[in-house]
Amino acid sequence: MTLEEILETYSRRIQESEHPREQVVDVMYALQKQYGYLSDDALHLTAELLGMTPLEVEELATFYDFIYRKPVGRYVIHICDGVVCWMFQENSVFAYLCKTLEVEPGETTADGMFTILPSACLGYCDRAPAMLINGRLYGPLDPGNIDEILHTLRTEPGETVIDR
Repeated sequence: MTLEEILETYSRRIQESEHPREQVVDVMYALQKQYGYLSDDALHLTAELLGMTPLEVEELATFYDFIYRKPVGRYVIHICDGVVCWMFQENSVFAYLCKTLEVEPGETTADGMFTILPSACLGYCDRAPAMLINGRLYGPLDPGNIDEILHTLRTEPGETVIDR
């Protein structure tokens, strides 16, 4: 969708909605998909569309794990930071990914390919430890299959879809 199409679509949805502010996450997400993250301009546009203050939108944007307030890599890796994954050595998976990609949590690799972020729970407990990359779940994880996944993403990049 173009920016104009996004604005037209969501303006219509907002006007038709009994509670327009219920559209805020969808608007933020649509603008994020357009730009790769929710820029300050996109945040202000969201606020304007919904009759909210930028602060109200910012509070919501920073609450949700899948709304990115700064640029992210081509692939956003969410590592489950939930209790079940902890029991299955999530910390070693997180540490392994950070060491392998040479980044700290929240950082993006120098080549712009990967960003690593903790996530409260991915809902994939039966396959713990787990990670989510651009909307696709992976698990159970170990160093071998992590290397395989990263290699595939580097060598056979598909369409980038930042998805929740």
